[in-house]
Amino acid sequence: MTPLLRVARLLVSASPRAMARGAALTLVVLLMGAALLGLSGWFITATGLAGLAGIGIAFDVFRPSAGVRLLALGRTAARYGERVLTHDATLRALAALRVDLLTRQAGLDARALARLRGEANLTRIVADVDALDGIVLRLLLPVLAGLATHAVVFLALGLLVDWLVAWLVLLGYLPLAALVLRRLARRGIAPSAAAEDRAQTLRRGLIDMLRDREALILTGTLGARETALLDVERQARAAARELDRSEREAGALLSLVVALVAALALLAGGWLVQRGDVDAAAAAIGLFVALALAETVLPLRRGFAELGRMLGAAERILQDDPGPRARGPAPDRDQDRDQDRDPAPPVPAAGAPLLDWRRGPLSLMLHAGEAAALEGPSGAGKTTLLLRIAGMTDAPADEIRVLGRPPLDWPEDLFRDIVTMVPQRSALIAGSVRDNLTLAGPATDTQIWAALEAMDLAAAIDERGGLGVRLGERGAGLSGGQARRLSLARAILRRPGLLLLDEPTEGLDEATAERVLAGLRRALPETALLAALHRGGEHPVFGQRLRLAR
Repeated sequence: MTPLLRVARLLVSASPRAMARGAALTLVVLLMGAALLGLSGWFITATGLAGLAGIGIAFDVFRPSAGVRLLALGRTAARYGERVLTHDATLRALAALRVDLLTRQAGLDARALARLRGEANLTRIVADVDALDGIVLRLLLPVLAGLATHAVVFLALGLLVDWLVAWLVLLGYLPLAALVLRRLARRGIAPSAAAEDRAQTLRRGLIDMLRDREALILTGTLGARETALLDVERQARAAARELDRSEREAGALLSLVVALVAALALLAGGWLVQRGDVDAAAAAIGLFVALALAETVLPLRRGFAELGRMLGAAERILQDDPGPRARGPAPDRDQDRDQDRDPAPPVPAAGAPLLDWRRGPLSLMLHAGEAAALEGPSGAGKTTLLLRIAGMTDAPADEIRVLGRPPLDWPEDLFRDIVTMVPQRSALIAGSVRDNLTLAGPATDTQIWAALEAMDLAAAIDERGGLGVRLGERGAGLSGGQARRLSLARAILRRPGLLLLDEPTEGLDEATAERVLAGLRRALPETALLAALHRGGEHPVFGQRLRLAR
């Protein structure tokens, strides 16, 4: 249960005042409900007894009836306010949780962030955050308000009726309801987690099938994929049925608890009336309040039934917490890791090359205007080396020096002004061509067109309508090669001191690759280039070639 408590603390701390207001109104609703039934029971009984005694005409019916109307209307208004405030507080808390989650994900290295871009991970994260609203709405607030209501009702019954009735109601409800809800939670953890897992699997499977429908049709596997998804749906429905069965059984048991407590209150009240300790009207209060307290336990079924779903979501949300970043904008984020670091921002070492890397017999040194091709088979570690040079992993990089210092010794903002990396996967957004290019920073149209011209892309963009032409998600509307060249043009606009390229010519024909590499050097004559390549390392732009072995 620790993940649930941690997430609950996060949610409450996000909007404590709104949570407190919602909790107060939840308590008011429950107390007014108990008071309404208690007063109504007393009023009905007292009126009947007055009529039997022949003094009904002298009985004051106006003040009790006014109290009943006040409690009924007040309870309705409080219920409305409680719904508004608790849902508002929960939405605020979930928004804060999303911000916290994104902040923590920003601390991951580049490979982990690339994995998060997959549909499966994004779908899981969205579904997990949505599942956590039940922690506040169905567990935390109802349980706390219910316990507080029982405490207040215990005191009220003891003072207005008798302490025997108060103890019977308290000890009848709390232990028995706790046992029933505990049983429901234990039985519901597995099916609720399975139902959520199957639902997410089904959602991802449908997305994949729609995306790959042409390939599935051509390969004749559409029917098999549909059968597999139908099987997943059957599993989800079976888990949901099992969960629903457990919830109905818990509801029946809680109803029996309510009936038992009400019967005990009735018997105790009758016994007290016979002894002459209380009158019949006061004894009726215990019975009706015992019935009213059903509202404190019956709504808890859904929350405890979905405990497995919420617990799994909380564990997944918290399990990827990367902890403090090795380097970040806030000075205290790397305080523990680098207590001996110089307090002043680092400056380039005098005469130091832009890049100096040494590992055993291999070494690479790049000064301004130089370029090197990094070659080797798949799995040799070319991309990993680029990520380490770019400071995009938390792995030690003591053998790497950028202007005389390890990458992780640089402040993030200053380091990004020196080093830029263009990964193998083009990072484009839905928006105009200009929007995609100015992600690197402000640039004039003249600068943008010059960068596009260097990447042999100006004519294609001009034919499509210019810089204002809209692209779809992930740059839809451009071919793979055009999307890659657009990312390279964005890197040109950054004008870094060291540019790292991961397969910059992949998907390009030889003539286009030749023009792109030559255009890079013309656009960035003083930039040191390091490119990981499967082919093209013999291009004259590269003065050095380094081959990594697997």
